[in-house]
Amino acid sequence: MFLASNVYRTDSTAGQSSKEVKGKTHTYYQVLIDSRDCPHISQRSQTEAVTFLANHDDNRALYAIPGLDYVSHDDVLPYSSADQHPIHHELFDRFLLCDPEKVPPFVPRETLRAWQEKNHPWLELSDVHRETTENIRVTVIPFYMGVREAQNSHVYWWRYCIRLENLGNEVVQLRERHWRIFSLTGTLETVRGRGVVGREPVLSREQPAFQYSSHVSLQASSGHMWGTFRFERPDGTHFDVRIPPFSLESNKDEKAPPTGYTW
Repeated sequence: MFLASNVYRTDSTAGQSSKEVKGKTHTYYQVLIDSRDCPHISQRSQTEAVTFLANHDDNRALYAIPGLDYVSHDDVLPYSSADQHPIHHELFDRFLLCDPEKVPPFVPRETLRAWQEKNHPWLELSDVHRETTENIRVTVIPFYMGVREAQNSHVYWWRYCIRLENLGNEVVQLRERHWRIFSLTGTLETVRGRGVVGREPVLSREQPAFQYSSHVSLQASSGHMWGTFRFERPDGTHFDVRIPPFSLESNKDEKAPPTGYTW
């Protein structure tokens, strides 16, 4: 873990008062995923990566920082290691220097500070949204990716990360998704389908969480998304879990995307 940032989140629970819940400040960390763990990550649609649109004429170009994720302070388990290379990731040695006389024994290099300063607009979290329905907690983290010009109009792109957590003891399986996407242009789109990203994950006590990322585009600089996930119980009955509403906001000032990572 190499960068902590305070973010605002909306946290509410279905069944309680519908009154708006005020945002609270919580600590999230940018973390590096150890490459040795990647083959064992079965409850994700893919190894996490932060993506951005390239800022030039090649509309297909996509920048990616692989193996980078965001973790809440509440989900961190303390861990220490005497290994000078405790995390296997290409950025670890570039960003951190081992100094056994310090606690913790890793100090940031100047390359990390420079990289953070240059890419801060693309990496900083602004909002984290959470909502719990019948012991299923849904967390949404949206990221603005950039804008593209297509057929004399501008298309704005966002990435959103979804984390599903089963806080109860009952085994459930996600069967359907139902999205509502509102654009500032006044259009309202409905999206329905089986599962998410081609999967219908089972959430149990042994594997209580599933995380995936997807993308959405609008022909407007802002909008909103909300919806439901339909889950199935072992007895065949179904229930809907609310996806907390979240805003899609673009950066007012377009900045150059991160450099040095192309996909």
